[in-house]
Amino acid sequence: MKIASILAEREVDSPYAWFRLSMSLLISMIGGVGLWSVVVILPALEADFNLARADASLPYTITMIGFAVGGILMGRMADRFGIVVPLRFGAVALALGYALSSQAETLWQFAMLQGLLIGMLGSSASFGPVISDITHWFRRRRGIAVAVGASGSYLAGTVWPPVVQYFVDTQGWRDTHMIIAGICLCTLLPLSAALRERSPRASVQETGTSAAPVPESYENALPRPAVQGLLLVAGISCCVAMAMPQVHIVAYCGDLGYGTARGAEMLSLMLATGIVSRLLFGWIADKIGALPTLVLSSVMQGLSLLLFLPFTGLFSLYAVSALFGLAQGGIVPTYALIVRRVFPAAEAGTRVGLVLSATLLGMALGGWMSGKIYDLTLSYDAAFLNGVGWNLLNISVAVFLWFQLDRRRPLRAIGTA
Repeated sequence: MKIASILAEREVDSPYAWFRLSMSLLISMIGGVGLWSVVVILPALEADFNLARADASLPYTITMIGFAVGGILMGRMADRFGIVVPLRFGAVALALGYALSSQAETLWQFAMLQGLLIGMLGSSASFGPVISDITHWFRRRRGIAVAVGASGSYLAGTVWPPVVQYFVDTQGWRDTHMIIAGICLCTLLPLSAALRERSPRASVQETGTSAAPVPESYENALPRPAVQGLLLVAGISCCVAMAMPQVHIVAYCGDLGYGTARGAEMLSLMLATGIVSRLLFGWIADKIGALPTLVLSSVMQGLSLLLFLPFTGLFSLYAVSALFGLAQGGIVPTYALIVRRVFPAAEAGTRVGLVLSATLLGMALGGWMSGKIYDLTLSYDAAFLNGVGWNLLNISVAVFLWFQLDRRRPLRAIGTA
């Protein structure tokens, strides 16, 4: 009886699953520093290495490319060995990456250390693999659970930018990187122990042996490779649009004369409201489905992105930044939900990693592209319009998938939910 009781505590939708989710959120928040510190120090890099805006954006682009590749690698590692192995590997890589990059003497040294150690081998372990792990532990509330887990990267964007900006202003960016290295090593390694329990077996939990309702899945509406490819296109396009304000808001505020500290505050506000957005859209996804939620969030992102063009006052930028965060936060988590409806559970780490990596490639492309457009035009107006165009592509793909997958009667999943 005691053994059965202990095992029951480790079941899907159990109190342990919610505890595990809270630990995953904390780990994702800390490990997500790699996504945002390079954004905050962009002006400092520009001054230190005497760079053009596009060149100063290059470390972010390389970091995101590394993060994208690492998401696939770490997802496969999590599928094979469990979540703890990539988390501990990533913690060491993060600490090493920040310590070594603080000593970089050239832009390329800094960019490669950011891309390889911080992006590919470090922060990537706390994003895609964590989200895919969460999907194994929830059925009834999978939408909101994934939304909570995916909020870790936005929570990182809320907490880290003002902290990093403070230390950059008082200590310089190099000492700031050493401080971050110490924080990552001393927190992520102990926290990873909370996730040592292996995920429940999909064959037991999702084949009808339980009386609990099983999430719906869609079979043969589109070939699985086609769904995977369309999700990759959707991930890239939505995040090219998303990258414009997220990557360049700090520099944009500096250009407008408001100062980089105001830009860091707007980025923090944008990502704080993004957390609210992810939770809200996660709840909506549980009610109306992932595909309609994707369309809704994408349309709202495009509309809010347009508002950056006419509203350039300080108060207006704070308001539009908050609105943009509320609009776009629901997009990325829905991809994980769609993957779990179309592909086998045993492939979750790899498949979710692929789609989330596409979103990161979109962020990388969008960050660099916006900087390049700025260098060519000396204005961010064209960069905002470029983002709107990419957002329209995302809406088109989302609507197509919605029509193709939801036009047929859903079938109960057998090992695919």
